[in-house]
Amino acid sequence: MMNSLSPVIVGAGPAGIRAAATLVAAGLKPVVVDEAIKAGGQIYRQPPDGFTRPKSSLYGFESRKADRLHRLFEAIQPQIDYRPGTLVWNAGANHLDLMAPDGTASSLGFSHLLLATGATDRIQPFAGWLTPGVFTLGAAQIALKFQGSILGPRVAFAGTGPLLYLVAYQYAKAGADVVGVFDTARFADKLAALPGLLHGVGHLAKGMYYVAWLRAHGVPLHGGIVPLRVEGEGRVQGFAWQGSGRARRVDCDAVAFGLGLRSETQLADLLGCRFAYDDLNRAWLPERNLSGRSSLPHVFLAGDGAGIAGADAAELAGERAALALLEDAGHLVDRRRIALLERRLQRIAKFRHGLERAFPLPLADWGGAALADDLVLCRCEAITVGSLRQAACDLGVTELNRLKALTRIGMGRCQGRICGAAASAILAAELGQQPGTVGRLRGQAPVKPLPVVTVSHEDAA
Repeated sequence: MMNSLSPVIVGAGPAGIRAAATLVAAGLKPVVVDEAIKAGGQIYRQPPDGFTRPKSSLYGFESRKADRLHRLFEAIQPQIDYRPGTLVWNAGANHLDLMAPDGTASSLGFSHLLLATGATDRIQPFAGWLTPGVFTLGAAQIALKFQGSILGPRVAFAGTGPLLYLVAYQYAKAGADVVGVFDTARFADKLAALPGLLHGVGHLAKGMYYVAWLRAHGVPLHGGIVPLRVEGEGRVQGFAWQGSGRARRVDCDAVAFGLGLRSETQLADLLGCRFAYDDLNRAWLPERNLSGRSSLPHVFLAGDGAGIAGADAAELAGERAALALLEDAGHLVDRRRIALLERRLQRIAKFRHGLERAFPLPLADWGGAALADDLVLCRCEAITVGSLRQAACDLGVTELNRLKALTRIGMGRCQGRICGAAASAILAAELGQQPGTVGRLRGQAPVKPLPVVTVSHEDAA
């Protein structure tokens, strides 16, 4: 059975909430640590107090799911130790280092640890991407959900992935002038992916509805494009792209850009979880089996933080990982429920393969000559694409952490969250290899910036 320490869940999105509810149902009192001030994760992010827009406006087709999860978390709060607004900035073999909202630092031990750390936007830098008024798709959605505001009166949406069409639809519904949706994926990609997409008919139908609604309301949709540049100096004034063999542009006041999502894996890395390159996600991910067990005993992984699969899969994976945690701690678990969860997760995995085929990453443009040498790749350290190429060619660099040591790529505030994948692709392209062969940036504490002065105390728990 459990020792005197409690199980700890990091993250209060769909995976973390469902995991916490499963542990509470078994009679446990887990600690739930979340960086956000309210539970829900990015997908079901809750607005601040006093926000009056109904959930149907905030979450659209997902409003019932959002409301159900929010209510579930409210119901279990008396049975958990909930720590909102708290950053987990380091992780050791049997403890986490935390920073509370008031800047107080503490250490928290755990009997078992379930990481449900979620995901962030995947970015490919291109000319003008640092112009004021350029945001990620996720940031554009957060502004709408959390603050009830839009990026500008005329917004261009570019990149690829389901989020591209969803956020464009949400902005158009909110009254923004969406000047166009510019997808790097082609219609032929989506057509070829249809057999896989049929494993998630409900999600496919919603995606088709977003596209149809945008078309019906006069929003131009462009496929198979290559982003050329964002125009403007003090502020975004236009977006230029190449499509159908010629360069074109559109006036706009803001650009929202993203190429799907990338998993937040830093804590799993600091803990020492074994990683492997995942071809589907085009990323190094901590290894886990279908139960959510990692390569380390007492450490479990669930949700998009261990591989992008969406909110529905995150909920299922959160419950499955919690059941694995209970089983390893000596509790009896429902084997029929486990079998049902695993069947559903396997079905979603087939749909996930279809999505990857429908919205492939434009890797040929990512690491190749399309990126100019003077393009700033790392905004934290002002490192250019050319400096990485020079290190690979002149200094014989063949591994990403060696590139980091010589150029400082990945040493800035974001620790490679923004630039890491592109740096890997550039190095691999210079070597004539695939990105998975050049290694990965190793995580370092603190995983996010901390105040220079913090007050430390021993955690009473």
